[in-house]
Amino acid sequence: MASDTDVHPLQPVAVTDLERALADRQALIQMCLYALDRARSGGVVERLEEGLAAIGVQALRPDGQRFDPARHEAGGAIPTDDPMLDGTVAETEVTGFADHDRLLRAPIVTVYAKKTL
Repeated sequence: MASDTDVHPLQPVAVTDLERALADRQALIQMCLYALDRARSGGVVERLEEGLAAIGVQALRPDGQRFDPARHEAGGAIPTDDPMLDGTVAETEVTGFADHDRLLRAPIVTVYAKKTL
């Protein structure tokens, strides 16, 4: 006979307040990113990014950094004769975001690439 402490496999698992708060935080972050992608005002974008930064979500614009396929998504290339620029991010097309050390969305970037003849 089952006791009051037995868990039935089809019963929902209780969600703790912390789990709920973390899930709500993630949902709010995703909503802010959605709003950022559609914002037409630079002031609104700046305010949303400041609010996200206050809770540990940083905008990623890796202009001038070495392209890293594990952290960046290549959206295009700009030919260059300068070997020092080859493989460097020329510009960020779409801002990426990281929640502390966790990548939420990789930035889409244009990368300098050595000219081919």
